[in-house]
Amino acid sequence: MSGNTIGTVFRVTTWGESHGIALGALIDGCPPLIELSESDVQADLDRRRLGQDVSSSSRTEGDKVEILSGIFEGKTTGTPISLLIRNHDTDSDAYESLRHLYRPGHGDYTYEKKYGIRDHRGGGRASGRETAARVAAGAVARKILALEGIMVSAYTRELGGILAYEQSPAPISDNWLRCPDPDVVHAMEMSLEKARADGDTLGGIVEIRVHGCPAGLGEPVFDKIDADLSKGLMSIGTVKGVEIGSGFLSAKMMGSVCNDSLTHKGFVTNHAGGIIAGITTGEEIVIRAACKPIPSIGKPQDTINDQGQPVTISIKGRHDVSVIPRVLPVCEAMVCIILADHLLRQKAIRPV
Repeated sequence: MSGNTIGTVFRVTTWGESHGIALGALIDGCPPLIELSESDVQADLDRRRLGQDVSSSSRTEGDKVEILSGIFEGKTTGTPISLLIRNHDTDSDAYESLRHLYRPGHGDYTYEKKYGIRDHRGGGRASGRETAARVAAGAVARKILALEGIMVSAYTRELGGILAYEQSPAPISDNWLRCPDPDVVHAMEMSLEKARADGDTLGGIVEIRVHGCPAGLGEPVFDKIDADLSKGLMSIGTVKGVEIGSGFLSAKMMGSVCNDSLTHKGFVTNHAGGIIAGITTGEEIVIRAACKPIPSIGKPQDTINDQGQPVTISIKGRHDVSVIPRVLPVCEAMVCIILADHLLRQKAIRPV
């Protein structure tokens, strides 16, 4: 197993590197007769695209998707769907000085230890650029979920330690940070500006909510849906932690508080975040993903080269100040992919 494929029934394989000719995704297991066009996929890719705000790199990729297979007369055929996104605005010269250096916080050292070779240009396969392929595949998964009335949305819960206290996602379209608390947006923007001026970066927390998910999705032991959702989100390079529902706060609760009581109308509370015993409850699924600061910073850092000699480096090139908000559609994509897979698995055992 190469580790480039996720899913059991709805299977997604991504490929490509940051400075390669292109990157993309291959989807197998998508049901036939689903209306799908490049514009459906493009809508999600546009939200992830570079160079749209103060937190973004100056690299400007159009991220135009091409559907190469699996579609006939505007509908899926049930055969593999190939999605292609070409790289155009690559500038590898800025990375030449890093050919023999291990950048702190990046996958340079670990990739070389695993494979004995690495692509130093923008991080190669370990680059955040790889997530464009995930977003493209997630857009296809979203179409499957929409047929069942399942909606997935993500927003900025926290950025640089600044918390959004208002948790209703309703106003997120009103600001480019997709933050539900308009009172903290300006503070977040100022924090980003300061980090950029200081040659530094910021982390944050993304909250993902799933509406309309039916009860019964997920497997009871090793393929619990919360385990698979966590795996999908943790496979995003920037994500260092995932919690569902009350998450770590549950450890501080009494059982009498943490338990979600049931009535004939449904659950009274939702501390479980829509998942109990690895299976969805029919309540809203609530997930949070903690994203680390981007490791490419302008400040001097101590490291070593591939000969083990000490070196001090300052990262040049075109880099984001934070993965937020561009990581939001990436998180949505991974949740869509996992849910679509489990939805199709459930239909295999309970078609009605």
